[in-house]
Amino acid sequence: MVAFALVDASRRGAVAADRPLVVASKSDTEGALTGAMIALVLEGLGLTVKRRLGLGPTLIVRSALLSGDVDVYPEYTGNGAYFTGTETDPAWRTPEGAFSSIARSDAARGLVWLERAPANNTWLIAVRGDLARREGLATMADFAEAVRRGLIRLAASTEFVESPAALPAYEAAYGFHMPRDRVISLPGGDTAVTARAAAQGISGVDAGMVYGTDGALSALDLVVMADPKNAQIVYEVAPVIREASLARHPGIRPALADLFRSLDAATLRRLNAAVAVEGEPAEAVAARYLADRRGGR
Repeated sequence: MVAFALVDASRRGAVAADRPLVVASKSDTEGALTGAMIALVLEGLGLTVKRRLGLGPTLIVRSALLSGDVDVYPEYTGNGAYFTGTETDPAWRTPEGAFSSIARSDAARGLVWLERAPANNTWLIAVRGDLARREGLATMADFAEAVRRGLIRLAASTEFVESPAALPAYEAAYGFHMPRDRVISLPGGDTAVTARAAAQGISGVDAGMVYGTDGALSALDLVVMADPKNAQIVYEVAPVIREASLARHPGIRPALADLFRSLDAATLRRLNAAVAVEGEPAEAVAARYLADRRGGR
């Protein structure tokens, strides 16, 4: 009986080691792009991969990871603030603080955060290029002064306007108040809409809510306002993998670290633009980027 149990346990271990690794992503552009990169890198290691890219929003994908239906997916460090209910903790407003906080918390759940990309995809405000150049607007301090002078009409999501971690955090840090009658508030969080409104001056809009690595920023001639006071939570993307999956395939860690270290903000904006602006498939953009990196070595 014991012998049969040992054989059965050995067989289960072999099946677990051989089963495909499930790589998922959220349904946004950057999620599809970085998810495809993860899948391609794992296949480059000789591993069998099952793709579930574009699986859904954060709650669905993270739940699948926690349940074991997914092995790895790209997530943002700053979302750890909401996973843990600690949004007001100042640790989330520095890159190292955000990463170490969620890595430590998720370790207790059997999840490992691998090396993050050096690109902060947080909520930002971008100003129409001609206005920014004419008025010398480069930082949120400059933006605050422009608001006080009545130069700004802002397009943003309702969440950005109302969440204490978003526009109110900027107002508190930089000492200004954005008159709500000068805000075009939209129910969704689609930055493609708010960025285009700012670029084209729709409804008199001069500025729009954007994310730090949005692909359309350069194409639309928008100038992102820097946040030197770190008013916003830091959102750096990193692969999150189940501890058991990493233990079976430890080579995943260095391979993905090498990839994600290369994904700075300028690189992600360029790659996101290829998908969101030029209409290329995310997998094709990911494959080309990986091939170019191999060719450059």
